[in-house]
Amino acid sequence: MPQNVLLAEDDRAIRHALERALTLEGYTVTAVADGVEALAQAHRTPPDVLVLDVMMPGIDGLQVCRVLRAEGDRTPILMLTALVETADRIAGLDAGADDYVVKPFDVEEVFARLRALLRRTGNGALDDDAPTPVPRTSGTQISAAGLRMDIQARRVWRGRRELELTRTEFELLELLVRNAGIVLDHSTIYDRIWGYDFGPGSKNLAVYVGYLRRKLDEPGAPALIHTVRGVGYVLRED
Repeated sequence: MPQNVLLAEDDRAIRHALERALTLEGYTVTAVADGVEALAQAHRTPPDVLVLDVMMPGIDGLQVCRVLRAEGDRTPILMLTALVETADRIAGLDAGADDYVVKPFDVEEVFARLRALLRRTGNGALDDDAPTPVPRTSGTQISAAGLRMDIQARRVWRGRRELELTRTEFELLELLVRNAGIVLDHSTIYDRIWGYDFGPGSKNLAVYVGYLRRKLDEPGAPALIHTVRGVGYVLRED
């Protein structure tokens, strides 16, 4: 069955071009021009995934994301943004978005990120080229470096403090915890979390690691996620 995409983009040219491209790729697309329409459509006919422009008149993409998350809606959200500063990207993640694409973008990158989001939520079509998922054992808990994760309940604690993580943050942390003490290179992390290596120029992973560090770090406590320059990241308690 084709996946349903709700696209909200106020730029008519971009909206029409992306709607055509997604339709040709096999998606069923509902395209709207602003956040008000996006919320109304999401409530009327819940999609499999949302693609939201950040800068829209009235209710913008971040507000749409916040409203849906506040309602308990966990539908994956891909943000489109012309804002390139790390703080702007973090604002999208903080609002509850799962991923983002910076304008101007290659439509193939949008396709790749949508496939990864849908695959992670179980809504994507399986294929022989899909990456091997991170091993999981239903109902088990894993721990390392003072962190404890309940995989089934999707909850995580550092000591007694429970952390609120987005879907992508949780999966990234799970990958690091399962491989505690092992340096994971950028390509491996991209393949396991996003299902696609966006290349050396992408800042996507660095943004997520930075945001995850902000949630993990505690005053006076050792840092847990360490950068190995030119290679990748490792979880360990120094």
